[in-house]
Amino acid sequence: MSGGEWAAVVGALVILVDLAIRITALIIIPRDRKPTAAMAWLLAIFLIPFVGILLYLLIGNIRLPKQRMARQDEADRMIAERTAGVDLVADHASWPTWFDRAVAQNTRLTGLPATSGNRATLIDDYQGSIDAMAADVAAATRFVHVEFFIVALDDTTRGFFAAMEDAVRRGVRVRLLMDHIASSKVPLHKATVEELDRIGVEWHYLLPVRPLKGEWQRPDLRNHRKIVVVDGAIGHMGSQNLISRDYDSEKNRKRGLMWQELVTRVTGPVVAELNAVFRSDWFAETGEVLGEEDNVRAIDLPIDTSAEALDCQVVPSGPAFESENNLRQFLTLVNAAQERVIITSPYFVPDEAMVYAITSAKLRGLEVQLFVSEIGDQGGVWHAQRSYYRALLTAGVRIFLYPGPYILHAKHVSIDDDVAVIGSSNMDIRSFALNFEVTMLVRGASFVAGMREVEQRYRDLGRELTLEEWNREPASRTFLDGIARLTSALQ
Repeated sequence: MSGGEWAAVVGALVILVDLAIRITALIIIPRDRKPTAAMAWLLAIFLIPFVGILLYLLIGNIRLPKQRMARQDEADRMIAERTAGVDLVADHASWPTWFDRAVAQNTRLTGLPATSGNRATLIDDYQGSIDAMAADVAAATRFVHVEFFIVALDDTTRGFFAAMEDAVRRGVRVRLLMDHIASSKVPLHKATVEELDRIGVEWHYLLPVRPLKGEWQRPDLRNHRKIVVVDGAIGHMGSQNLISRDYDSEKNRKRGLMWQELVTRVTGPVVAELNAVFRSDWFAETGEVLGEEDNVRAIDLPIDTSAEALDCQVVPSGPAFESENNLRQFLTLVNAAQERVIITSPYFVPDEAMVYAITSAKLRGLEVQLFVSEIGDQGGVWHAQRSYYRALLTAGVRIFLYPGPYILHAKHVSIDDDVAVIGSSNMDIRSFALNFEVTMLVRGASFVAGMREVEQRYRDLGRELTLEEWNREPASRTFLDGIARLTSALQ
């Protein structure tokens, strides 16, 4: 066979393989996937077939390994058994029907019911939040459970590590979970794990990606939760990681970037639900079922009967669940709002349903506001976020920009005057489908009043973006926004 004939054969094979890839993609990719995500993947594969299929094989599967899923199913079963028939709500009749339905939906999805008799305070001081956690750990008598996306030993967190060391020395069991990829990227990671080993903390990675040890799943499926539970009676949760305000990053220091967070300290029966999330994550990663000595039942926790008492419900979400629990919760709350919707999210890349819910709330005559950062720490996400501004502004949504060099990393939503959500979940596709997140649904006017004070501080420090200003944005930047929006749907 001549050289020309060989070239023709090779060319024909390339065309056939390319065609086979495209046909296979059309059959497989749309299956059980949102149309926007399917279209994004198909576009990538059709435009760059060989690169596109390689990326799909690497990050296209959102399912976890079978063993990990089996453990999660077992953890969910144990939670369901513990909570079956338990009703710790003081007065269902005082709830609006829509709120009762929202709680029922969350319970069906997660197995965790709502509870009454809780207290919660908001902390938006970065060092103050870590110091508050450390103070509670310093008073622990039984156990301490710590779970963060990022953990690092530095000048900001040294007091927390010292509190854990003292707790271990007193005979308190201290357990810690941290996301493998996010924590190991921090330059101080080696010193951090050495310190954890030295002080006697029992620790494990969340979702480790170590192929040589047989630990592998899609590398961008991460555990983004932030939880501290002390003796089963005190809990902390919110947006903040256990690391310095500049994330110990030289790149961030050069830009002067600092993170602004919001955390809540809670007491009451809802702390048992935060502990249940930690216990399920510990079991999913280690296979160890923690005993009753490391647990407190919700019915055994003190109940606040004052006028300031809150109804609360913990809502975990992530790829181990069949549904996007946090997205369903946000959609339900925004669609049910009667007066106002105020959203704070550092990474605002919603899906189509969320955009329609937000803009429809404004069209119904509600006050709708969005707080985001004026600058971004992740270029692709920042540009994708900007691509939604025109539609929101045109609908009448007010957008407030939190000023640099701060990154507004807080994640919360307030509905009307007595309902709020706070936690680790961004209002973006990644948090909806790819990350393990945890939020807390709260009903109580006192809690929302505190959140209103935080929101007002955002307004005082930042500025409002107008449609007139946005219309002056150069085409080069809005072009990048559109490209980033297309790629954001790859999941």
